[in-house]
Amino acid sequence: MKFTRKRLYEIVFEAETMEGRLFDTILLGLISFSIVIVMLESVQDIYQKYGAVLVVIEWIITITFTFEYILRLAIVAHPIKFVFSFYGIIDFLSTIPTYLSFFFPGSQGLVVIRALRLLRIFRILKMPRHLRESNVILSALNRSKHKIFVFLFSVIMIAIIVGTVMYLIETPEAGFTSIPRSIYWAIVTLTTVGYGDIAPQSSLGQLIASLVMILGYAIIAVPTGIVTSEMSREKFNLKEISTDVCPNCLTEAHDSDAIYCKKCGAILNEQTSNRADKH
Repeated sequence: MKFTRKRLYEIVFEAETMEGRLFDTILLGLISFSIVIVMLESVQDIYQKYGAVLVVIEWIITITFTFEYILRLAIVAHPIKFVFSFYGIIDFLSTIPTYLSFFFPGSQGLVVIRALRLLRIFRILKMPRHLRESNVILSALNRSKHKIFVFLFSVIMIAIIVGTVMYLIETPEAGFTSIPRSIYWAIVTLTTVGYGDIAPQSSLGQLIASLVMILGYAIIAVPTGIVTSEMSREKFNLKEISTDVCPNCLTEAHDSDAIYCKKCGAILNEQTSNRADKH
């Protein structure tokens, strides 16, 4: 099989072919394996026995990822755009910590950033339904951001008011030594976290705390309801998503019937474009 630049691009950057899915599935396996290696290195008993082996394995994986990163730069149409793209930055950050460990001991642990590369699984395993659902969530969050902002602002105001009142009611011995610390207690109580490091001692303070706890349960449901409502609207408006990556600007998540990139207007797939022209 002749691996031309175009063919390599389809294999490395897309998941429409069997070779492309195989390449990225192997890559995901290496990423997952690397994360496990880093975790095992943090266990002292394992590191003392197998530290040298783990380090060698980590270097082999790092060198493999380095060649993969260079390959992506070599076959992409605009290398600079790839370098500063989301996945380009993640690929770089997930490779460089091992090299930095020469100069900054301990920085090798940062290779857990590689876990972010697992985001490719949505494209690699060709799951457009999941890509579509992720767009539903993002679109719903975007549409409800103003409502959520108003809601959060209201919660902050409630926490400030309740914290100030508790500062006036309770004594420093109970832990309410300042208004900021009292506001911290109000936030912890309002969100039903309840660390217990500060607790009201007076009857009035305990009554207010009880009301704040009950209010907290109601507050938790509000943002969920807002986003869920928007999600139910968006779910029926979004089209299926393809796994095509724009060869010009590297934009992903195009509609399944898209011929041109929604960002730069470049042709996504020449075969699709040719079929559309015939019709």
